[in-house]
Amino acid sequence: MKGVVFTEFLGMVEEAFSAEMVDDIIDDADPPSGGAYTAVGTYPHDEMVAMVVALSRRTGIAVPDLVRAFGKHLFGRFVQAYPSFFDGVDSTFQFLSGIEDIIHAEVLKLYPDAELPRFDIEHHDPRRLTLLYRSPRHFEDLAEGLMLGCIDHFKERIVLRREASSGDGGQRFHLERHV
Repeated sequence: MKGVVFTEFLGMVEEAFSAEMVDDIIDDADPPSGGAYTAVGTYPHDEMVAMVVALSRRTGIAVPDLVRAFGKHLFGRFVQAYPSFFDGVDSTFQFLSGIEDIIHAEVLKLYPDAELPRFDIEHHDPRRLTLLYRSPRHFEDLAEGLMLGCIDHFKERIVLRREASSGDGGQRFHLERHV
């Protein structure tokens, strides 16, 4: 997992809780990296999981809720850091339907060794979008948080529903626009 995800997570923890909490969860998780992350480095995703679990224990907030909150936060940071990704994009459906061909293609230019999840479009019309998410790291809650952040960014009335995909271990995300 790219270090930028770690640095953004620790930044969110500091902003939402405190710098002491960052130190505490790193101490609790005791990651092999020592908790020193660079944005361009690559680290085992298990280190992120351990820190989220440590944060959950210290705050009493469920792990899925923390990961979804981080996804929303991360989307906002992507908006600030990569404004070109949003040039000419005016809706949640337009942005999310371009994840593979536009966003992930650009991410791979910046970070050629990035191991990205896969988002396949199963249905797309003006009112509904269905995406199939697959990743060996199973960060479905993060994907959901990123999608919620996207919906918030475009200020749209969209209901997001998630279900397990039978047989392939993926998750299906159903987005429905309400007018």
